[in-house]
Amino acid sequence: MPQPQPDSSFAEEIESHREPLRAYLIKQFPTLEDVDDIVQESYARLLKAHAKGQVKEPKALLYTISRNTVYDLFRRKKVVQFESLTQNPCSSVLDGRDDVDESVSLREEINLLVRGVETLPARCRQVMTLRMVYGFTQKEIAEELGIAANTVKAQLAKGMRRMAAFLAQYDERAQRR
Repeated sequence: MPQPQPDSSFAEEIESHREPLRAYLIKQFPTLEDVDDIVQESYARLLKAHAKGQVKEPKALLYTISRNTVYDLFRRKKVVQFESLTQNPCSSVLDGRDDVDESVSLREEINLLVRGVETLPARCRQVMTLRMVYGFTQKEIAEELGIAANTVKAQLAKGMRRMAAFLAQYDERAQRR
């Protein structure tokens, strides 16, 4: 079935939002790799909604669609992704500077945090990841996961307690060596 072509005035109106939308996505989701893909997908979804006659506020809907598209992407990945040492432009290991010990220590700390997060229950891990890695607010986490804001607050507290206990246990083992 052929796709209906949007009227040119609507296409021009939404096209004017392309660069501000890119900037918004980059600022809100700094770990997002495929910003242009998200923008394109958002435009496609908006045009589909427009063809059905469901668009009253194109700009607001475009930003909502793009944010939800990113959330969908994060939900599909369901893994915490930490920047590898080779992706860090400030990495002293790659540029031959002498502070290799600091880089190794940083990498060990990141690996330790990843191990700690992996020990958390699934819901707690999701909440902690959205908050600490992606910078979502408690309200955004609640909306994203479809849970109450109080549940988010409780899960964050639980996650912080468990991470503190995990790190304390690790520290005790390290001191015994």
